[in-house]
Amino acid sequence: MKETTGEEIKRVAVIGTGLMGHGIAQAFALKGYEVNLLSRSKESLRKAIQEIEWSLSKFVEKRILSRSEAETVLSRIIRTTSYEEAAGNVDLAVETVSENMDLKRRVFSRIDAIAPSHAIIATNTSTLSITEMGRATGRPEKTVGMHWFNPPQLTQLIEVIKGNDTSSETLNNIMEVSRRLGKTPILCKKDARGFIVSRILVAVFNEAFWTYHRGEATKEEIDASAKFNGGFPMGWFELVDFVGIDTEYDVSKILHEAHGERFRPCLEVTEPLVKKRKLGRKTGVGFYDWSKGRPRISSDLAGKYVIERSWAVAVNEAAWMVLDDVAEPKSIDLGMKLGTGWAPGPCEYADRRGLDRMLNTLEGLYSQYAIELYKPCPLLKNYVEKGWSGKESGRGFYKYS
Repeated sequence: MKETTGEEIKRVAVIGTGLMGHGIAQAFALKGYEVNLLSRSKESLRKAIQEIEWSLSKFVEKRILSRSEAETVLSRIIRTTSYEEAAGNVDLAVETVSENMDLKRRVFSRIDAIAPSHAIIATNTSTLSITEMGRATGRPEKTVGMHWFNPPQLTQLIEVIKGNDTSSETLNNIMEVSRRLGKTPILCKKDARGFIVSRILVAVFNEAFWTYHRGEATKEEIDASAKFNGGFPMGWFELVDFVGIDTEYDVSKILHEAHGERFRPCLEVTEPLVKKRKLGRKTGVGFYDWSKGRPRISSDLAGKYVIERSWAVAVNEAAWMVLDDVAEPKSIDLGMKLGTGWAPGPCEYADRRGLDRMLNTLEGLYSQYAIELYKPCPLLKNYVEKGWSGKESGRGFYKYS
């Protein structure tokens, strides 16, 4: 079977026009790819093109593109409601439909029946099994995860995920295509639920939720410490509101099922809001009232929550990824910096702060609360026992000369 190289990928199908689909189509068209954009209805296609036109107009306003260049970009996007027209002549299909495995399997199978034999099929899933989707096709070695971040036409990060059957050629091709798009791809070497960024974020969210649930700090105190002491772009409750409480709720349950008690979610905090449809920014209210814009969090409240706890669980989850050969420290750090605006990444932070200090923090929390979230990863213990405590010792997650 002919292998497609990143260089040979010229025409791309984007399946779905929801929150991410139209932005992904625009990102490809901006870099010269011919794009077939598929949706179930002409009305959703019309709305998607409106979104793309609006985004391109901003590029023109900022003088990133000329008006004629924007028109050329738009002309590269063919709109269709036909799978045959969308997938019949492509080198790569990117599926962006809802996070439902049955639906994604059906979409993969439909693309597989129509697309040329050399075509790669990628999914934009943030949590679901690449392997399972791939096995709904006759080309599992040519299926891969290609997880974009919102908005796709602007954000730099793409998580590339290897399914159990994904060939190294397919992985390399999608890494190359991602770079040709002007993105920075990071490799998730195993089909582990949550991949890289979501796993670390959900661990941090869970720590904040359990702390709040136990009455140890208010959400405002936790968020103030995250923003003003931790230097994070948003507080944790603020960020969950921004992402969508229902989204975090669903992802946290998937990670709990996949990874066990380390990801036991604090549903006592999120479930009542989900049931009341208080989902955050998109509904106008969640943990905060968004009706008058972004919540104002006073810096006076910073310090009442020890932000080292957030770092400790983030570092611990990073250690589990390294131990399980899911991702390299550099990929983890890049993912958190580019995907969420962290500076530094958790592995860099641990090396700078000291892995022994991270381990002591985790052991103290685990001794106090006895929940798996805080149980130290064996890798951290092993590194500390070897004297690999970070930058000062010359070795931690990274090696230092």
